[in-house]
Amino acid sequence: MSSHGNVITLQGDRKVVDKVQSFILALTKEVSPDNGITEEHIRQAIQRDKAGNSGTANAVYVDWHGKPVVPKSPHQQAYVDAIRKYDIVFAIGPAGTGKTYLAVACALKALAMGDMSRIILTRPVVEAGEKLGFLPGDLYEKVEPYLNPLYDALYNMLGPSTFHRYRKDGIIEIVPLAYMRGRTLSNAFIILDEAQNTIPEQMKMFLTRLGTGINAVITGDITQVDLEKGTESGLIVIRHILKNVKGLRFVYFNESDVVRHRLVKKIVAAYNRHERKKQ
Repeated sequence: MSSHGNVITLQGDRKVVDKVQSFILALTKEVSPDNGITEEHIRQAIQRDKAGNSGTANAVYVDWHGKPVVPKSPHQQAYVDAIRKYDIVFAIGPAGTGKTYLAVACALKALAMGDMSRIILTRPVVEAGEKLGFLPGDLYEKVEPYLNPLYDALYNMLGPSTFHRYRKDGIIEIVPLAYMRGRTLSNAFIILDEAQNTIPEQMKMFLTRLGTGINAVITGDITQVDLEKGTESGLIVIRHILKNVKGLRFVYFNESDVVRHRLVKKIVAAYNRHERKKQ
């Protein structure tokens, strides 16, 4: 075993390595996050080494179960590469292509490596055929269902203990887009999800919140806009506004990138054919 900074490298028999890993992770439960070393730092350091030794060195992140998150298509790989290279990346494509999941994985990797101090995830709160006012509860209870997909991705990758600790400590913040107005976001990995449901003014508001030391990823599916009929989508408009701006990147996905149930890929393709016939 050797260490460098907060990176621990284990080499040797697999069973021995696994036992040492369990021992170290048990010790971290006694370690206070205040000293800069957390259970997540050590878990990621060990799992990066395991991933490299098991042929998955291109893993974006290794979740709390030890399962690597890896790009599964050329477009997904180009997406991950773009996030590593550019401060602002737009990911546009159908549901199930890994836009949000891979962005969350990249964000957690940046956090674990110390490149970012926090993660901010946001979505516009737009009804998809149902009225928000009819839902029970106060404002926070009303908007929480819209943010659940972001919770799910984080929960799956971090595990319950680390996820709840990060939320409590403000390391991970999940907020409706409307609450971003007036803020300046610095030293953070920021994900704007479901961006097809922003109006142009909201998209401008979000992009002008970005400060120094950030990574921003904007994801959306322009075939599933839930805005009122006749209202422009900020994600559709921004493609034309920023098409000649250097220093950012647009990545496009299609049905071949769908990684959900095999029938989802066929469903997306069928909808595309239907839409083409209508044009």
